[in-house]
Amino acid sequence: MTDAPAPTTSQIPERPTLDGLEEKWMQVWRDEQTYAFDRARALELPREQVFAIDTPPPTASGSLHVGHVFSYTHTDCMARYKRMQGLEVFYPIGWDDNGLPTERRVQNYYGVRGDATLPYVEDYEPPFSEGVDAKGKAIKPADQQPISRKNFIELCDILTVKDEVTFESLFRRLGFSLDWNISYRTIDERSRAVAQQAFLRNLERGEAYQSEAPGLWDVTFQTAVAQAELEARDYPGAYHRVAFHRDGADPVYIETTRPELIPSVVALIAHPDDERYQPLFGTTVASPLFGVEVPVLAHHAAEMDKGAGIAMCCTFGDLTDVMWWRELRLPIRSLITRNGRLQAETPEWIAGGPGEQLYAAELATKTTFSAREAVVKALRESGDLDGEPVKTQRKANFYEKGDKPLEIVTSRQWYIRNGGREADLRAALVARGEEIDFHPSFMRARYRNWVEGLNGDWLISRQRFFGVPFPVWYPVTADGETDHDHPILAPESALPVDPQIDVPDGYDETQRGKPGGFVADPDIMDTWATSSLSPQIAAGWPVRGGDGLGSDAKLFEAIFPMDMRPQAHDIIRTWLFSTVTRAHFEHGTVPWRNAAISGWILDPDRKKMSKSKGNAETPEDVVKAHGADAVRYWAASGRLGTDAAYDTGQMKVGRRLAIKVLNASKFALGFGDVSGDLPAAVTNPLDLSMLAALGDVVEKATHGFESWDYTRSLEVTESFFWTFCDDYLELVKDRAYGGRGEADGASARAALRIALETLLRLFAPFIPYATEEVWSWFESGSVHRQAWPTRQELPHGGDPAVLAAVSEALAGVRKVKSEAKLGMRAEVRTMTLVGPAEQLAHVRAADGDLRATGRIGDLSYGEGDGIEVREAELIPADKKPSHSG
Repeated sequence: MTDAPAPTTSQIPERPTLDGLEEKWMQVWRDEQTYAFDRARALELPREQVFAIDTPPPTASGSLHVGHVFSYTHTDCMARYKRMQGLEVFYPIGWDDNGLPTERRVQNYYGVRGDATLPYVEDYEPPFSEGVDAKGKAIKPADQQPISRKNFIELCDILTVKDEVTFESLFRRLGFSLDWNISYRTIDERSRAVAQQAFLRNLERGEAYQSEAPGLWDVTFQTAVAQAELEARDYPGAYHRVAFHRDGADPVYIETTRPELIPSVVALIAHPDDERYQPLFGTTVASPLFGVEVPVLAHHAAEMDKGAGIAMCCTFGDLTDVMWWRELRLPIRSLITRNGRLQAETPEWIAGGPGEQLYAAELATKTTFSAREAVVKALRESGDLDGEPVKTQRKANFYEKGDKPLEIVTSRQWYIRNGGREADLRAALVARGEEIDFHPSFMRARYRNWVEGLNGDWLISRQRFFGVPFPVWYPVTADGETDHDHPILAPESALPVDPQIDVPDGYDETQRGKPGGFVADPDIMDTWATSSLSPQIAAGWPVRGGDGLGSDAKLFEAIFPMDMRPQAHDIIRTWLFSTVTRAHFEHGTVPWRNAAISGWILDPDRKKMSKSKGNAETPEDVVKAHGADAVRYWAASGRLGTDAAYDTGQMKVGRRLAIKVLNASKFALGFGDVSGDLPAAVTNPLDLSMLAALGDVVEKATHGFESWDYTRSLEVTESFFWTFCDDYLELVKDRAYGGRGEADGASARAALRIALETLLRLFAPFIPYATEEVWSWFESGSVHRQAWPTRQELPHGGDPAVLAAVSEALAGVRKVKSEAKLGMRAEVRTMTLVGPAEQLAHVRAADGDLRATGRIGDLSYGEGDGIEVREAELIPADKKPSHSG
């Protein structure tokens, strides 16, 4: 505890206010680099003295919402606590600015869409801005102007930078103690180089591979979609009972919601134990309309109690079809193309058959909806539709950001192995989860369940523009065919590369797309393939030494694995798992030791708030209305792993708390000089009792942070603070002003100063602006760089029960005055305080403070079951005495 000079009038404002504090201290923290990470110190310290955070890079596409405030405040509270504990805190910030959300925002904002076939236009000016035309009307997708890949990427880059400036401003205002010197964008040179290097190493070790296979496809975004990005939603449909024909026998009826896929059927499948269909296994049936012979097969995944109990397997209608196709070694008869329409050419298995004309005239190039109508009409006419369709709600897979059901399209894609098809790898990745401390611990089960439920590898390629390109080219044979089996890989020394612009070694630009030349891999990496490397990107994992791309091998070795990954529970399956997978492959370890999992913010209808659902509140307005400290207080009141309601009422409570910290501190600092050995000056039993109770709070608050329950730390600190303000400050006011002698007055003043210094540090992680402001009134430096308080630094020998008993007695005095409808300044001529002997002894130890605060004249004591004021004679101003009790 430092000796502190008496505060001066100029340091303590006449009327403390929260207004203007954010602008004031944001600038001071920026100028003084208050939260800067000291790399040199970190390299010298033992590993346990460094706390490294893998900060989530928010998606830079539009605006943030209060969910970001919620989870990032949790992280910031922990970062501030660790910093005050003396640890060197590595707390970077990144922006996740590549991927589909960014592209969709650019399309809607500028009224454009990328087209890889168009040439680049110098100094291109988009037709619109901010999503509206010259008349202020919203831009329709049909009005979007096609532009070249390069022009589109440039617009993505411009808009994300603009969004990130806005995000940074908000994050700074919220008081997040990030080191803004350690920042990255997932599209910047370093991020692209790291992602490409990690991919090349995955490929070299056989962990990445390319395959022509069926995959989920979003026809709106025109891209493949990974399993982790699926969202099952109800979708209206209808069951159609359709006849498949057998020579000389009754037809076999199936029930399907997708009759438009009948042209692509490859088998009928029933459960092996289903007695109705056992005689049919090994035989064939002919499809209606098209007359294609398909086998009837058995598989345990067929559901006997669903529909007719026998299903058609098409390539491909859903993921079950993919499983049957793979396990039963069925042929591929894929019809749906990447644009969501049936292929234009009549497929060879239909050509020459009864359905050739139907396909060519009614189905070719049609959407699945139009094709369905045409097939149902034809089934009615042929008599193969038994009855009318029966409406139903079916579950369909959607891309989590998409608006239409996904199709399954056969295409060439890149994958990273993730245990979905390998039991040993799956077990290893489950074991990695056991090495991570999840907070709360039950979240580990979500990780384990996801890994154990995977049914395929991680699809990492996307057919979009704004992202990290695969550092791959392919030779073009002499007859003009692309040779995918012999990819040309970029050397690590050349990273990052854009194969659409750069040329592989041994070739020149004139050979691009020519026989004997090369072509670029057209795809980009899934955004998770980059953000899954956020620890490596932020911490300096080398691409090449001294390459100017932020490589820092020494730092990476010093802080990896990191200490903390904060994130929401819904992306355990994506971001958390993918980061574990990459670290497992590249480093043979987990990426961090702790995973702090936040819940969701819920709207008044108890639904998750999100921008996509249109129910998210913007934090800018919330912070303006209530202040950063108030919003942080609300966020910190929500425990890890628990969903929380959006509650402006809680924010108002937080604002009142911050204002009270200012006002109570001004009051506590207004009693004069407290120089000298402050702990030694505290001698009064009530002062020692208050500091003993504060010592309990310090221990509980510390335990709360150490057990990742910072909400508990806030609760115990706030509870004590209100008792301190309501009771202790009132009880010692007269004595602190010198009304009871110098020694007792010095004890009160020293205790007040010690308590204030301690409380400000306990509150600092939660309400950084109010605490920093008060600290500046009487101390030098930042409160956020002070040591976290300990019980040992507080005076010893006090009994917390003294303050508790005197507070209870004071409450009794206030009660009788209130019941008599008198103000608290009314005098008590006489009264009797009854209670248990032990509690009364505690009250007697502070008898003088109680008398002065309650304005009590004659005070007598008597034993009773609980503390209670009896026989009180009250003297209101200018009135005759009144009796109470």
